[in-house]
Amino acid sequence: MEKVKKSNNHKENYNLQTVLLNAIKPTSDLTVNRINSYPITKHRIEQGYFQIQNRRYLGNKYKLLEFIQEIINLKCDKIDSFCDIFGGTGVVGNKFNSKEVKIISNDLLNTNYVCLKTFFETKVNIQLGISKKIDYLNSLEVITDNYFSENFGNTFFTIENARKIGFIREEIDRISENEEEKNILLCSLIYSVDKTANTVGHYDAFRKKLDAIKPIRLLIPNINFSKNQNNKVFNEDANSLIRKITCDVLYIDPPYNSRQYSDAYHLLENLAEWKKPKVEGIAKKMDRTHIKSAYCLKNATQAFEDLIMNANCKHILLSYNNTAKTKDDRSNARIEDKDIIRILKQRGSIEIFEKEYRQ
Repeated sequence: MEKVKKSNNHKENYNLQTVLLNAIKPTSDLTVNRINSYPITKHRIEQGYFQIQNRRYLGNKYKLLEFIQEIINLKCDKIDSFCDIFGGTGVVGNKFNSKEVKIISNDLLNTNYVCLKTFFETKVNIQLGISKKIDYLNSLEVITDNYFSENFGNTFFTIENARKIGFIREEIDRISENEEEKNILLCSLIYSVDKTANTVGHYDAFRKKLDAIKPIRLLIPNINFSKNQNNKVFNEDANSLIRKITCDVLYIDPPYNSRQYSDAYHLLENLAEWKKPKVEGIAKKMDRTHIKSAYCLKNATQAFEDLIMNANCKHILLSYNNTAKTKDDRSNARIEDKDIIRILKQRGSIEIFEKEYRQ
């Protein structure tokens, strides 16, 4: 184990293991540890169910889970808590979810929050009740237009699917007996919408040819209830939350460039929030000011430094896909290598691990 430096702001001592994917350039005093590829553990999907990784999402780390676990095993000894502060779909937190490890998961988008709540905070088996309600929602036949079909029909979805999605969303609010049940039904809808959307996986645009014509069908989330007794899920700005939590391992996977996740998933966020706002442009985007990430803006470096300096944990793992410079400035990394190293060095020792990765 590396020697740990004492922090300057009297938080616990740190040992920083840093996962910097693809193009991080080590300084003269740092070397890159290469880890061989590991096969992804395949999970059999039971008919009628979906798993947490069964969703298209930008930057999804599902293919890197064995790599991340190997680093945890090598450097972190026994851990009691794991925080994924930019949770996204939750696949990383799910990898470490167990009766012995408390998972803290957070995401700024409500879309992700309801699914994180579903997979990490559902503590009892309510499968029978949910199954009956999902069967009911699937049985609905809708022929009239609604907010969703008027804005997203014949573009992102067939008009038939758009009408049904909008009506199902209304019904979820009506038939849910509590917040937990509502989250599970919303999560089922979000995953099902992803399977029928006429897109390449995000909602910045739709495909010109409307060929995603499969009728929408909701499935049941495959939740491991027994592992969720101590977990906690948040829907906050990461830099605010970091001041309130402690953990053994803090996993940080922030946005890399100026492409906002709120732009890519505006439609799903609209569906989850269901405030029926005015939408504009070809992609019919709502106002997204309240869910813009500082990590996509010019002050990303300052935001990252604030996060690191206020973290209270034993180990930090950072995934940062620092891609090469491109002509499209929106695709270029917001935080430079030298700043990442400089900031992390303020809190302790650093190790860099690298693995070839094709998304």
